[in-house]
Amino acid sequence: MKGMQNTSNVYRLPSFRELSGKVILAGAGPGDPELLTMKAFRYLQQADVVITDRLVSDTILEEYTKKDALIIPVGKQSGKDASTPQPVINDLLLEYALQGKLVLRLKGGDVSIFSNILDELKTLSENHIPYEIIPGITAASGAAAYAGIPLTARGYSTAVRFLTCYRDTLLDAAYWLDLARTDDTLVFYMSSAPLDQLVEKLISNGIADDKWLAVVEQATTPLQHIYNYPIHEHLAGHQGKTYASPTLIIIGKVASLYGDFQWMANSRSKEDYFTPVETTPVKKEKIS
Repeated sequence: MKGMQNTSNVYRLPSFRELSGKVILAGAGPGDPELLTMKAFRYLQQADVVITDRLVSDTILEEYTKKDALIIPVGKQSGKDASTPQPVINDLLLEYALQGKLVLRLKGGDVSIFSNILDELKTLSENHIPYEIIPGITAASGAAAYAGIPLTARGYSTAVRFLTCYRDTLLDAAYWLDLARTDDTLVFYMSSAPLDQLVEKLISNGIADDKWLAVVEQATTPLQHIYNYPIHEHLAGHQGKTYASPTLIIIGKVASLYGDFQWMANSRSKEDYFTPVETTPVKKEKIS
């Protein structure tokens, strides 16, 4: 990919303040590059520096940025030691903004849903760096649309909850009971690894037989694949399965509608759409 550089090393900030630039925090959508907003596209064509998460389509970075843009991958991936620490990302935002650059901080999905935008906003605010926030299509919206599953529907669900359960301690016993008994649609981000435990919790707390499960791998990409069945069938038929990253989980009555309104065929490939986090450091360098 053009101009890619690694951020394995912590960069030293300038010792003096130059004319301040600006930072744009923008969502790139869930995968399909055509789901990028027009405003984010416009800034991509203007940005001097693009600091990008892993879950951003290569097409966006290769075709939508200006030719001399510096592209810096700062990906995070569960279980990968090469994931970029948040303090390094914060320092990069400051380093280039203090050089007077227009910096685009590009995040997968939407910038305000399960991202570290708060850390970055605090860094920019404390250092008096001007910024803008541009929303993007979050994974829940993209995955549901490309699966033909309405997140709310009359007679099925009137509310949606966005959650994560990558650690058992994130949700207490009372909340598990509430989740099992509600008719709200439940959308779990970053929770495919503990999916068996998640389903066990819901079943043990009495989730109804009419609730279905949709597991959406690599949503909105050509490699999208969906597993769909009643939630009470999971432990008997699907326990122990591993899923491609990223994976989104939709639970509720609406998930049963997938079979009726699926419009995109499942991919048979098990390849990764998004480039895994680099495990070998690459020297930081400027685009020629």
